[in-house]
Amino acid sequence: MPENSGARPSVVVVGGGFAGITVAKALDDLADVTLVDPSDTFLHNLASWRALVDPAWLERIFFPYERLLANGRFLRDHAVAVDGHRVALASGLELSPDYLILATGSSYPFPAKTDETDAARARKRFLRAHHDLRGARHALVVGAGPAGLELAGEIKTFYPEKQVTLADLSDDILPGPYDQELREELRRQLDKLGVELVLGSPLRALPDTPAATAGRVAVTTAAGEDIDADIWFRAFGVTPATGYVSGSLAAARDEHGYLRVDGQLRVSGHEGVFAIGDISDADRNMAGTARLQAELLAANLRAELTGDGGPVGYEKLPPVIAIPLGPEGGAGLLPGVDGVAGPDLIAEVKGRAMMVETFQDLFDAR
Repeated sequence: MPENSGARPSVVVVGGGFAGITVAKALDDLADVTLVDPSDTFLHNLASWRALVDPAWLERIFFPYERLLANGRFLRDHAVAVDGHRVALASGLELSPDYLILATGSSYPFPAKTDETDAARARKRFLRAHHDLRGARHALVVGAGPAGLELAGEIKTFYPEKQVTLADLSDDILPGPYDQELREELRRQLDKLGVELVLGSPLRALPDTPAATAGRVAVTTAAGEDIDADIWFRAFGVTPATGYVSGSLAAARDEHGYLRVDGQLRVSGHEGVFAIGDISDADRNMAGTARLQAELLAANLRAELTGDGGPVGYEKLPPVIAIPLGPEGGAGLLPGVDGVAGPDLIAEVKGRAMMVETFQDLFDAR
């Protein structure tokens, strides 16, 4: 039976990341919304690296889910099996909404993301990692994608005396569909900061010491270069969180674990079931694309429920990215900006405040 107990349609949002909180908030006034997530708080992980180097930020990046919805409800639980509209939760509760939105995101190595579901424990883990980083003379970052670049920039900006090495098997930084001019600008700034790049050869093995933990780090590249450090961070390894899908929904999962969606973000072959954010194959895994998908889906569902307007299809974004290198550095590709956006603009749109205010405004329910 549908979860709807009144005149308003029921919507269940599974996952409280950037996509989940955005769509749940946008529909809260129109539908009976239930948000399901195993954590007690939303982690604004765009600022995770900043909180690692400056723990004062820990008071600014955790937002209790109970403050998100004014009319709907939050269930601290997690899905163990989802088939069609049926959502089985670990607690034993089953939900069968009119509309199901899957937004469980992806896993990524700490501290960009954390698997701690309790905010107090998560804060303690950040503080331990901060303490270990402060005591290190040499930090190794493995992975020269956006996260690794940002982390290396944060460490070197806040601790200019530390040696920071950024290693990647690729011949250049920032793999993906980005202009070479952007890579060159980022490399120029990294060189000015004093970040050492070791590119073009994979590590023979990852360090034995756990990541984000003090300890002897000794690795060798396939080309024979030795790297010795006191702490290391893993900045690669995105995994979409879709292990709970079952039955016909599992058939919509591709070989990489992403759910196939149509132009309106509907899971292939499933009316009234949608996938947005990192788990869908609609676009690249980015917080910005997750929020855009959530906003478009919310607008489409509002149009369907009110009869005001028709659905709009999601269009994959051109390469858009903002990579801070500390509060005042960085570069990116931004809409409406010709060429590469430099450090002044990146600091304004992201680097200084890390977009915290946006989410402070979202979590305004009392």
